[in-house]
Amino acid sequence: MFMALSDRLDLVNPSEIRKLFDLAQGIEGLISLGIGEPDFDTPEHIREYAKEALDKGMTHYSPNAGLMMLREAVAKKLKEQNGIEADPSREIMILTGANQAFLMGLAAFLRDGEEVLIPSPMFVTYAPAVTLAGGRPVEVPTYEENEFRLSVDDLEKKVTEKTRALIINSPNNPTGAVLTKKDLEEIADFAVEHDLMVFSDEVYEHFVYGVKHHSIGALNGMFERTITVNGFSKTFAMTGWRLGFVAAPSWIIEKMTRFQMYNSTCPVTFAQYAAAKALEDERSWKAVEDMRREYERRRNLVLERLNGMGLPTVKPKGAFYIFPRVRDTGLTDREFSELMLKEAKVAVVPGGAFGRSGLGYIRISYATSYEQLEEAMDRMEKVLEERKLV
Repeated sequence: MFMALSDRLDLVNPSEIRKLFDLAQGIEGLISLGIGEPDFDTPEHIREYAKEALDKGMTHYSPNAGLMMLREAVAKKLKEQNGIEADPSREIMILTGANQAFLMGLAAFLRDGEEVLIPSPMFVTYAPAVTLAGGRPVEVPTYEENEFRLSVDDLEKKVTEKTRALIINSPNNPTGAVLTKKDLEEIADFAVEHDLMVFSDEVYEHFVYGVKHHSIGALNGMFERTITVNGFSKTFAMTGWRLGFVAAPSWIIEKMTRFQMYNSTCPVTFAQYAAAKALEDERSWKAVEDMRREYERRRNLVLERLNGMGLPTVKPKGAFYIFPRVRDTGLTDREFSELMLKEAKVAVVPGGAFGRSGLGYIRISYATSYEQLEEAMDRMEKVLEERKLV
């Protein structure tokens, strides 16, 4: 049965995260550990590059696929940091934020009713993007015992003749899990065996702790079936600039560019110039390392405090999220989050917002100051003790 886009929009619910923050409006003294946004400002030199672009009159449209100077800078970054060889003129595209990659990329090849495997817990964009593109999202559970890393055994239980694609996210939002090179090699073999396209969301690649980030698109033979998704929001603390990029086979990029042509036309031109200059400036990478070190310090604090207050927590190896188990308190993840909102004045996100495998957990973002995190942990512990929940 044909379904119009307006019908599909009715199938997509507003994000549970946004609902929580609607509830949080007006709570005085609230500490928010909910939104996944760096608390750092965009480094000053990057802001200066944007001003430079404005002074140069870069206020006109760019090509639909993005400024060539930025695509070339991205190609160089991918080769040097990720081991991915991509032609900037045909295999790289600049987006209005990395989120665009999922709907636009799926629209390039997904047929009505085809299935897309998504490891759960999962980022809130993935399933709605599949639905809007006419496909069917299929959750693949991941487990605390395996540090929430995706296993091919679990993929095999969910794959059917209708499966067309797989979305992976490493480092992961919401769990902080990081896939090993061996994990990726096994997933790549699975994708080849079942002839699947792979979306690899790598927006947190630079925020890893004691492990190394690997790109599946760099593995032998995988570039032709991989859409590598990345951006500047997390890396350079540029969330409001709305700039992302993808590297993919030329036939995918051609269709995605066509989509962008009739959607946003192009990303903001002077922002693209600033990002291109930022990629080649050593100060940018020093800022990234400074942020990474601070996130690691915060992670260590929150991990110790959560485990100490009786909320079992897997040590996250990447991103800036932590995913403690709360079901042992006798509350659901939603009840726990509402209790913390009302009594501790701390906003955390119920794990169920990220899929069925997130039920019984909460997501905490530690992209806020160390002092605020200490205060939030004190408040949460006090409520748990007063309520005798641990």
